[in-house]
Amino acid sequence: MSPKLPMNNAQTISDFLTLAPHELSEETSEESSKFAFDDEAFLSRRETIGIRFELELLKPEILLHEHGIDHTITVFGSTRFVSRDKALEMERGAKTLEEQEIAKQALLHSHYYESAREFGGLVARYNATQELESNKLHICTGGGPGVMEAANRGAFEAGDKTIGFNISLPREQHPNPYISPGLNFRFHYFALRKMHFMLRARAIVAFPGGFGSFDELFEVLTLMQTKKVVRFPVILVGREFWTGMVKFDQMVEFGVIDELDMQVIHFAETAEEAWNIIQNHYQLS
Repeated sequence: MSPKLPMNNAQTISDFLTLAPHELSEETSEESSKFAFDDEAFLSRRETIGIRFELELLKPEILLHEHGIDHTITVFGSTRFVSRDKALEMERGAKTLEEQEIAKQALLHSHYYESAREFGGLVARYNATQELESNKLHICTGGGPGVMEAANRGAFEAGDKTIGFNISLPREQHPNPYISPGLNFRFHYFALRKMHFMLRARAIVAFPGGFGSFDELFEVLTLMQTKKVVRFPVILVGREFWTGMVKFDQMVEFGVIDELDMQVIHFAETAEEAWNIIQNHYQLS
């Protein structure tokens, strides 16, 4: 890919080439004299993509270490679920049939939001009993709305640190307000964001979700299947949803995965069940 030409006020390459020599030299001189680390155009070039990868890996790593965060529980799930209070508000305000149906579905799914919120609180209350930071398990999410907001909220309301790995999207995803100051990270690259989901994770808790949740979940399962990471509990909340969407048993019968691959997967219906699986796995008091 050819480097971008500094166009100044010119609109075409031919216009640029007709610039007087002194105009050309002043423009390129100004650009080339910038410090490399302070030159946004240079850092955005295709040739520097490796540097940008490294920075997105390094920044959260350094800051999380400074906050004493060694272990996390990563929570996935739909961005579309809202709290019960919000769903009831939608129901009261619904005027058309379409709005009533939307409110009805929101109320039906709000129990997942409340469950994720409760789970965040359970983890936070465990952390409050631990004197050593190295024994704590902090809630980590993608930083957005829905289930992510709920899990962050539960931990935040219980007074614990809570982490958000946000992502820049065409329709901007704004960080939810329950992420601790200094622990809201913004990523450009999905790959680096997903690496940070895994680097400190000691468990994955996945609530019902869409493409993003499935992408993140199956990447985790693939890493474990191929022994790229140490196996730890992957907890799917809502057995009916997950077994309806993914025929795990049929995958085993068909021979595309082994029974051993299923041993990391646990099903739970409530926040307490999910937390008990983690407690039992690590023999937490």
